[in-house]
Amino acid sequence: MASKLNPLGLLGIEFTEFATPEQDYMHQVFIDFGFSLLKKAKSKEILYYKQNDINFLLNTERKGFSAEFAKSHGPAICSMGWRVEDAQLAFNGAVSRGAKPVNEQDKDMPYPAIYGIGDSLIYFIDVFGQSNNIYTTDFEDLAQPVITPEKGFMEVDHLTNNVYKGTMEHWSNFYKDIFGFTEVRYFDIKGSKTALVSYALRSPDGSFCIPINEGKGNDRNQIDEYLREYDGPGVQHLAFRSRDIISSLDAMEGTSIQTLDIIPEYYDTIFEKLPQVTENHDRIKHHQILVDGDEDGYLLQIFTKNLFGPIFIEIIERKNNLGFGEGNFTALFESIERDQQRRGVL
Repeated sequence: MASKLNPLGLLGIEFTEFATPEQDYMHQVFIDFGFSLLKKAKSKEILYYKQNDINFLLNTERKGFSAEFAKSHGPAICSMGWRVEDAQLAFNGAVSRGAKPVNEQDKDMPYPAIYGIGDSLIYFIDVFGQSNNIYTTDFEDLAQPVITPEKGFMEVDHLTNNVYKGTMEHWSNFYKDIFGFTEVRYFDIKGSKTALVSYALRSPDGSFCIPINEGKGNDRNQIDEYLREYDGPGVQHLAFRSRDIISSLDAMEGTSIQTLDIIPEYYDTIFEKLPQVTENHDRIKHHQILVDGDEDGYLLQIFTKNLFGPIFIEIIERKNNLGFGEGNFTALFESIERDQQRRGVL
């Protein structure tokens, strides 16, 4: 039920919508991650991919909101659908709390929506579940679906936004004031050459998080590089929660998906710091998985190289740990800097 702490009755993420001029490439990446292509929207060129509780839409319309968004940003996450108890009530509540509404003619799908970061859209979806959902009512089965063995990705754990310097607090307040998100972490991260600051916010229903990053210092840092390439603020990465990260990565070996390199010295001490890790240490090192935790639990995580323009994917497995891999930030940040150096940015 909607409440003072959850004013819009938010219940999680229903879908992520991608827009791209490179349909074949994005399709192949989805397949390599273990998504199945199942349906197409009845009235639009929008394809539906699924893996467990992760729903992706690939919008290939030549006109309309998503097409214009891709013209501005290149391959992009142009919208998300968020689950709510009552879509119209949530929309009305969001607008009354300061959100900017989206006119009917300015969106590609028939659900109430507001503008989010970078003028992407947040749709409100109140029909969801196994049997009764928007994919059964507004989509049709493909004559030749592409059924892919799933690779253990269960849900979107978090999504991270990059914003311009000086606007992080504005966007943090957007999520807090309109939806009831709460701040759970604040990070000030320094690499060897660049830096960033980040807020992490948790949704009022506790189902996902949104970290918000802004660059710090010179404009060669990874956040400002993203803003230049993407031409504005937006989603930097999605994190998939895996039921078994080693099995997921085993299943993706030999595909198009490449992950960031971690310096070998990282593994000299990590298992001494975290002796509770039960997974095979050699397999962790083989896949260059990062490990972080405390006395209560730990997590395993890995980051792909940029996949869609400056957008990448994180894969995370949680063992009684709700963190973001804070202990890995320096190692991760410096691996990104090495990748920037290889690409001539630093």
